[in-house]
Amino acid sequence: MRLRVEFTTEPFDLDEAPAHALAAREVIEAAELDAVDVGPFGNTAEGGADAVLTAVDALLRRTLEAGATRISLQVNVIGAGE
Repeated sequence: MRLRVEFTTEPFDLDEAPAHALAAREVIEAAELDAVDVGPFGNTAEGGADAVLTAVDALLRRTLEAGATRISLQVNVIGAGE
């Protein structure tokens, strides 16, 4: 099964990337995912279910530890009907 994860971390800071945003980027870029797109207003990554779920666990833990006060997350199964 392949999954797509889309997420944002808050609070936002348009002048400088906050520590939680940098932590999220590190987690996603280090994970064994493909089609990674990291941006200032949203982030997307795709991969096998195990890799995505492992990355989501690390993402939640690391961004909360780094000061995130809110994490919006959506996970979709891809490939079946697309």
